[in-house]
Amino acid sequence: QVQLVESGGGLVQAGGSLRLSCAASRRTFSSYGVAWFRQAPGKEREFVAAINWSGGSTYYTDSVKGRFTISRDNAKNTVYLQMNSLKPEDTAVYYCAARETMYESRWYYNEYNYPNWGQGTQVTVSS
Repeated sequence: QVQLVESGGGLVQAGGSLRLSCAASRRTFSSYGVAWFRQAPGKEREFVAAINWSGGSTYYTDSVKGRFTISRDNAKNTVYLQMNSLKPEDTAVYYCAARETMYESRWYYNEYNYPNWGQGTQVTVSS
């Protein structure tokens, strides 16, 4: 198990930027695949972006491609989500999730493949 703590959320105007961080409690975090999910009020949680253990592979949902960038610094046990050109529809609670072994790339997209979750951080984009 690994503990995850998100930070960096807040209130921003449309077109602005935020950088979310997901800090992990374990040094072996470098072997984990990590994803960001989000949940807006009244909606189901949805996949946003993911990154493999080395940072060599990244995955995005179509609505954030070209605007969001996921990255990681394994020396700091931290994964980042840089969010640019934010839109009101990006408003949600953002969660990071991690799993030590990903057997297939499609596993990254499914929330049920992640046993480790953070508490979430609120992102609000005003129009």
